[in-house]
Amino acid sequence: MSKKITYRYEPIGPVKVVPDFLPSPDELAFKEDTVKITISLSKESVEFFKRGAENIIPNIKNDTAFIGCLYTGA
Repeated sequence: MSKKITYRYEPIGPVKVVPDFLPSPDELAFKEDTVKITISLSKESVEFFKRGAENIIPNIKNDTAFIGCLYTGA
């Protein structure tokens, strides 16, 4: 990207307007109904999840690791 872009002022030519063919963002986004829960874990369990998460993905948030384990059934 070290090459400098040079623009020229010349006619573009005939422009064709294309109809909007993309779905709306509401139609694209898959929103799942969620339920908020509170869980109490032993300190040993939390440390186990932290160690496991760090081995797979360094610097992952603890709650992200917990949710991932719940979804996969681990």
